[in-house]
Amino acid sequence: MNAPAATKLPTRDEVAASDCWDLSSLYESQEGWQADFDTLTSKTDTFESFRGRLGESAQVIREFLDFDGEFDRMAERCGTYAFLRTTENQSDSDHQARKSRFQNLAVKASQASSFVRPELLSIEPEKMESFLNDPVLEPYKLLLERIVRYRPHTLTDREERLLAMQGEMAGAAGNAFRQLNDADLRFGELENEDGQRMELSHATFIQFLHSTDRDVRKKAFDQYYQVFSEHENTLAATLAGSIHRDVYYARARNYESSLEASLFPDNMPVSVYDNLIQAVRDSLPAVHEYLDVRRRKMNLPDMHHYDTYVPILSGIKKHHTWDQAVDVVLKSLQPLGDEYVSTLEAGMRGRWADRYPNRGKQSGAFSCGSFDGDPFILMNFKEEVLNDVFTLTHEAGHSMHSWYSSKNQPYQYYDYTIFVAEVASTFNEQLLSHHLLENAQDDAERAYLINNELDSIRATVVRQTMFAEFEKKTHEMAEAGEPLTVASFRAVYRELLDAYFGPDFIVDDALELECFRIPHFYRAFYVYKYATGLSAAVALSRRVLGGGESELNDYLNFLRGGCSQDPLDLLRGAGVDMTQPEAVKTTLDHFASLSKQLDELL
Repeated sequence: MNAPAATKLPTRDEVAASDCWDLSSLYESQEGWQADFDTLTSKTDTFESFRGRLGESAQVIREFLDFDGEFDRMAERCGTYAFLRTTENQSDSDHQARKSRFQNLAVKASQASSFVRPELLSIEPEKMESFLNDPVLEPYKLLLERIVRYRPHTLTDREERLLAMQGEMAGAAGNAFRQLNDADLRFGELENEDGQRMELSHATFIQFLHSTDRDVRKKAFDQYYQVFSEHENTLAATLAGSIHRDVYYARARNYESSLEASLFPDNMPVSVYDNLIQAVRDSLPAVHEYLDVRRRKMNLPDMHHYDTYVPILSGIKKHHTWDQAVDVVLKSLQPLGDEYVSTLEAGMRGRWADRYPNRGKQSGAFSCGSFDGDPFILMNFKEEVLNDVFTLTHEAGHSMHSWYSSKNQPYQYYDYTIFVAEVASTFNEQLLSHHLLENAQDDAERAYLINNELDSIRATVVRQTMFAEFEKKTHEMAEAGEPLTVASFRAVYRELLDAYFGPDFIVDDALELECFRIPHFYRAFYVYKYATGLSAAVALSRRVLGGGESELNDYLNFLRGGCSQDPLDLLRGAGVDMTQPEAVKTTLDHFASLSKQLDELL
């Protein structure tokens, strides 16, 4: 009997137009894009006409910022269109060429305007203060104040030039890691639970860990980490190089630590980072209890890391067409009011989203909003995958954040930071989870949904906080002059694994090598934002669900805020103070409650 033919993905031109996004809110035609590209090209030289003049008067600064804002707004529109077209079909050479042309233009514009920040910071403080108090600069006062904040951390022109020249060298450690991790490492093949041989890779590793066959999970874990063991000295050297780079730049720019340097752009006090770690540490007994619930309900004699990814209940099947998924998402978001829901419905049933996979399309999902265009969503939606419904509402949260901010802020203050971006997206996930639990058909479905949310919180809050603590400890070691070696990295990571997984969890020695495979460690002090984002989202979603019009307006005003305030102030206005540990504690109390419910249901 012949095996059924593999399902082939359609080519881009075989996909129905109604299932593709409509980019006409950016450009009606390629000719429109080309006209703006030509305009930007011709205007790049205009930057030079402001060189050496910014200290003359507030009026000159205003003229420059007006020009720069108009240029940047057109460039955002132009670049967004070029990027989105490449994601439709990454093998389309015309799309790739358009993106490359824009990138070259962006580099030239960046070089042409590179004098601006140093020149503004060279203006004497008293003179700049008088400029800032001039009504002519009122629309840009916050933008300029944010630039002036960097004065203590900006060096002389010659020193800045020397630091800039080190750019390629500074990226060497990260580049070496990526080449080794993404291109050179090979993990061999492995049989899955159906007896099919599959290549083991970064992508399929998690797939193997979701297997219901424990032997398959263990073999994948051992085989995967054996390869990292064979390269641990090289990986330790690249990670140490990245950490020493962070320490060097922090010291060169007069920051007290590399952590402070990383938090400075968001005006984030170190206490927020420390409070997160302490709050999670205080709640680890509840995490350990959930891991034991997992062990008992999976009928396992002990618990290993490779047992933490597979769902406890694996027989639940849920099917949603696109329209059904949109229905569920919109129903779950009803607490956000008519404007939010009707706007999103028009976009989702219309053509904000590029819905399904096609040959050459970028994998995964994202939201891409811009000031002048619709807030587009790329999906690779699969009807049988419940997580794709969660992905859809997650990206919709980003898109509606973009919609509200662009409708309520001027261009210079509409683009929100990553710190708050994850709040809007995971807030939607919380409302979806709440809705699905309220409408679950039986205890099995309810338990499946609770298990899904527990694993999401553990992965996003607990795991990312463990990563954040590892970054903090290893950077502090470098700042104290302590050696960063295979042994010291593994010792630090082992202590964290023992603490975060608990005394009854079997921590395999190979798991210590995990610290050498996390790409985010080469962009240090970033992952904490995932944990704070979800924590804020849980607290705010409970506030909106349990509140009234005032609580809803607080949240919608947060979405409208863009970057018109610092992230902490935006969240404080929405009803959560991230300088205090309460939001994280609320999330982990919620986690503990869900764990008890799961234990009772199964």
